[in-house]
Amino acid sequence: MPWMRIPIHAPVLASVCFVLAIAPSAAAQEGLDAALERATHEVLKTLSPSIVQIRTVGGLEVLHRGRLRVRRGLGPTTGVIVSPDGYIISSSFNFAHRPSAITVSLPGRTTPLNAKVVATDHTRMLTLLKVEATDLPVPEFAAKDQVRVGQWVLALGRTLSNSPTAPPSVSVGIVSAVDRIWGKAIQTDAKVSPVNYGGPLVDFQGRVVGILVPLSPQSEDELAGVEWYDGGIGFAIPMSDILRVLPRLKQGKDLKKGILGVRLRRAKRIDSPPVIGSVAFGSAAARAGLQAGDQIVEVDGTPVIYEAQVRHVLGNRYEGDQISLKVKRGDEIVDFPKIILGQPPTSFRHAFLGILPVRDDADPGVEVRHVFANSPAAAAGLQVGDRILAVNGRPAGSRDQMIQLMNRLSPDMKIKLRIRQAGKEEMKEVEVKLAAMEAVLPPADLPPGSKHQALKSSRRGRLPRLPAGPEKAQPKPDRKPAETKKPKTGRHVYSDPVTGHEYWVYVPENYDPNTSHGLIVWLHRPGQPMTDVILRRWRDVCAQRHWILLAPQAGSPTGWLTSEVDLIKDDLRTVMEEYTIDRQRVVAHGHGQGATLALYLAFDARETIRGVAAVGGALPGEAKENLSALRLNFFLVTGEKDPGLDDVRAAKKELTAKYYPVFYRELPNQGDGYIDDDTIFDELIRWIESLDRL
Repeated sequence: MPWMRIPIHAPVLASVCFVLAIAPSAAAQEGLDAALERATHEVLKTLSPSIVQIRTVGGLEVLHRGRLRVRRGLGPTTGVIVSPDGYIISSSFNFAHRPSAITVSLPGRTTPLNAKVVATDHTRMLTLLKVEATDLPVPEFAAKDQVRVGQWVLALGRTLSNSPTAPPSVSVGIVSAVDRIWGKAIQTDAKVSPVNYGGPLVDFQGRVVGILVPLSPQSEDELAGVEWYDGGIGFAIPMSDILRVLPRLKQGKDLKKGILGVRLRRAKRIDSPPVIGSVAFGSAAARAGLQAGDQIVEVDGTPVIYEAQVRHVLGNRYEGDQISLKVKRGDEIVDFPKIILGQPPTSFRHAFLGILPVRDDADPGVEVRHVFANSPAAAAGLQVGDRILAVNGRPAGSRDQMIQLMNRLSPDMKIKLRIRQAGKEEMKEVEVKLAAMEAVLPPADLPPGSKHQALKSSRRGRLPRLPAGPEKAQPKPDRKPAETKKPKTGRHVYSDPVTGHEYWVYVPENYDPNTSHGLIVWLHRPGQPMTDVILRRWRDVCAQRHWILLAPQAGSPTGWLTSEVDLIKDDLRTVMEEYTIDRQRVVAHGHGQGATLALYLAFDARETIRGVAAVGGALPGEAKENLSALRLNFFLVTGEKDPGLDDVRAAKKELTAKYYPVFYRELPNQGDGYIDDDTIFDELIRWIESLDRL
């Protein structure tokens, strides 16, 4: 059947163009206003029949995104007819509360129709609905290449309409950018909010340019971007992209983001070279043969120089899409012509042997420092001083190499260990059935476990090095070798003269570069740096346990911003280049809103952060899946009188469901203050000491 389209009268558009072309004057402005008003009325008249009102019943009353609460509105939402036989597209945000029933009111019809969810596009945050109806009016759609930066557009919605026959709500703006959110969206300065999510962004020719949705470049959960409510930054998914996948959605197939399965080494978010830092076990990249250290130089025939270019190309691809890559590996260019993108990763459950290894050990193998009670290692008879030389016939190599081996194993798997027992020369093999990794603490009297050979280990390539930034020209060597600069100890402050960003570092006076040090990033509550409190609590522990403190300063006394994470990662990089840092003991430790930022930092800097110690705070969005190659542990503390208690409990539940090891404590009679309980503080110290457990 023919689709119903009503063109806008050409004289109206011509008058708009004429008034824009003449010199500005009061008369010209009056003519422009009148022409724009007439054109707007024509657009509404044309498109109103194809914009529907959607109502939902039941579901969650409140949606959470970190500290942000989004209360489910009792009013209607918006959708756009995309097929005359009853298919309607809308924003997934409108159904994030999981309604039990959905009805759609069609313009000109008095009785609402029941609707069902057909499928969801999880990468573009769109949901396709179906009602039993025919001969529905479908609007005209604008091709993606016809959308121009600077053109006038209208954002329409039916949320505020008293009835489906009333005109849609209107917000006027321009197209301010295209190919935003990693190539997925058109950006507009028209006001975009739940009032028009799911509604159309249209041009003055009466064509639908895209569907309005909340989006964010930093997150991909269902509520991402809602914080930009009416903020002059709104997004719409181009109709060309929607129509391309509409047949798949009609078949009831949910569309998910296509995952290559690599983490890039990021010196900076935008202009870092696209060097692969790690490859997820079992991913599309692993199956294709990509390796850590490969630098991506071409994607689908397009040369790339920076990480942002790679993300831009891959950001709008779906699971099952095929891409081609070229990478630089050493001095060679390696071609990968057919890589089929995979599913988003499911949470990986790490295996647990039950030992703590000796650190900074330059000898081959892994010496046992501690055996956890009731662990697989204890059941197999392993003892302190035993040295593990091989796992399933593969050399254990070093602590970090054995961690990589263990990251490929799963709970309940049986493995064979070749060990040399303490004080003996002969070897023996033992069979061990692995358990699941959990949050277990070593004893309080566990002695420090370093052999003080970190520099030897580093020369043998055992300690992972910090991901490299952009290559810099190396200075010519002096005729005389430069004197080794002694690293600073004590508390000292750094300041960036360009950004004004400040941070302080505390290094114990007994610092020795031959001993690798854990690194604790302290993220305070905004306005409460607590410098003296932190140093009193941590100074002696830093000397005894070989830890360094790094404390960035919040840019505003009113709150941390997620954009500050890039500055914090620069701080991390500076400290890790100057001191001998154990990459298995890098912890983000925060309090209150600083705890929320610590959780955000951990998921944003997965290659660097190995643990999060959060006092209060909340997840800043949906927790990402646990990855095999990048272990992450959590220590969550909250007071029973903390107003954010429910948020911390929810974080614990979500992280545990994704197989992260979570150590959790609720403190009786405590509010939202910092840790003042010696027992809990002692547990925090022991938890940090357990981060490199195997």
